[in-house]
Amino acid sequence: MLFTPPLQSATLIKRYKRFLADVITPEGQALTLHCPNTGAMTGCAAPGDTVWYSTSDNPKRKYAHTWELTETRQGAVICVNTLRANTLAKEAVLAGNIPELTGYNILKSEVKYGEENSRIDLMLHARRHADAGGAGVVTAALAEYFADSGHLIGGAFTGKSRRCNAYPPRRSTGEAG
Repeated sequence: MLFTPPLQSATLIKRYKRFLADVITPEGQALTLHCPNTGAMTGCAAPGDTVWYSTSDNPKRKYAHTWELTETRQGAVICVNTLRANTLAKEAVLAGNIPELTGYNILKSEVKYGEENSRIDLMLHARRHADAGGAGVVTAALAEYFADSGHLIGGAFTGKSRRCNAYPPRRSTGEAG
C-alpha cells in the first residue's frame, strides 16, 4: 500500500487508553499517536516494536499522527489501522502477493451474499470457470490468534461461507506470502 505522504517510523514506548500510544522517533522526538484499533492488540503492540505512522495536515485534529502498521521484533508487519485493512488486502490480492488467491481476475469489495444477507470483504471471480471465492479480512487485534490457522476464521463466518456457493474453503498454512 502506498501511503501519501509516506509513513514515518518510531519505536513504541507504550499504548494506553486504547486510543493512544507514545513513541520515540529516530531523531529522539517523543510523540503521542492516535491508535484506531480498539482491540487488545496483544503481540501487536509490544514496547520496542517499530511503529509506522501517518501524519494529518488537519489543524483541528487533537493528535496529528495515526498509528498504521506495527513491525514486530520478530519481523512480522501488521496492519493495526482497522480502516485500512480491506484496502491493503485488496491491493495484495491484485498484486498477486497471496498465492492462494491468484488466478481470479475480477475482485469486488463489500459484496452481500447468503441467506443472512451477510457481507464478504472481498469477492473473487475467474472468467475461465464458474468458480467464485470469498475472502474475509481479519484485522489484527491479537497476533497470537493467527499462529494457529485453525482459529483464523470463527465458526459463524465459516458456516456462512459454506452457504454462499463459494469454492470449498482452502485451509491457510498460516505462512505469509
